[in-house]
Amino acid sequence: MTSAQSSPPRTKPDGKTEQRSRDAQRVTPRWRRVVPPVIVLIVVATIWDLVVHLGHVQDFIFPSLENVFRSLGDNWSGVLASATWMTFQEMLFGFLISIAVAVMISLALHTSATLRGAIYPLLIGSQAVPIVVIGPILAIIFGYSISPKLIIVAITCFFPIVVSLVDGLSSVDPDLIKVMRTLDGGRLATLFRVEIPSALPSFFSGLRIAAVYAPIGAVFGEYAGSQNGLGYVLIQATPQLNTDLVFAAVFLLTVMSILLFVLLSLLEKICCPWAGKGKK
Repeated sequence: MTSAQSSPPRTKPDGKTEQRSRDAQRVTPRWRRVVPPVIVLIVVATIWDLVVHLGHVQDFIFPSLENVFRSLGDNWSGVLASATWMTFQEMLFGFLISIAVAVMISLALHTSATLRGAIYPLLIGSQAVPIVVIGPILAIIFGYSISPKLIIVAITCFFPIVVSLVDGLSSVDPDLIKVMRTLDGGRLATLFRVEIPSALPSFFSGLRIAAVYAPIGAVFGEYAGSQNGLGYVLIQATPQLNTDLVFAAVFLLTVMSILLFVLLSLLEKICCPWAGKGKK
């Protein structure tokens, strides 16, 4: 008996097995996503402390991490808790307002070529106006209430949402549109059953970008005029050279921005799970 006759026949894997193997190769283990940022943070923290301690840098110039977190704990109940809650409200409600306005504008621009040609260039030009200039004007009109902060956060966040959603609605597969027309689907049916679901990944990309801008808009609004908030804390702590409190406020702003970003990423997986299948 020859070796060719004695060897068992090879079975060709089916399509499902090959697809599962390819998906397994694409999926990145969670620890590989978490470990690199943690290592970078540890390295940055180590360099930070070495510079402060070996360089004998004074705290009012560049505080150590130990002093920053000590200031965070000492001032939490008295100052930072209420300030964080106020800034969080400004970020959240202003962000929600920006989403509502951006969705309405995007749908109007997508459904009407005339409106898109008339309004889209104005939206782009509006981004050339500095938020620092708008803040004091809104503070004069609305006072030191939460209203001007919400408007500034909404103005800061809505533009990337509009651009991403308009591009997502415009980049739908033409074959899907043809199928809907073949099935005698109307304009609204095509919009809600094909175009909007296809644009959801782009929409969430815009939301994640806007989430990073939300704390910036809130702080700008508090700089223009406020009686509470992390921006107000920064204004009060900077002239007093209370640098560790400044870094503590910046740390809280960073944490809120990251949490909002992560929340939007989780919502994307729930609302459009098909968007992450091709991502590594």
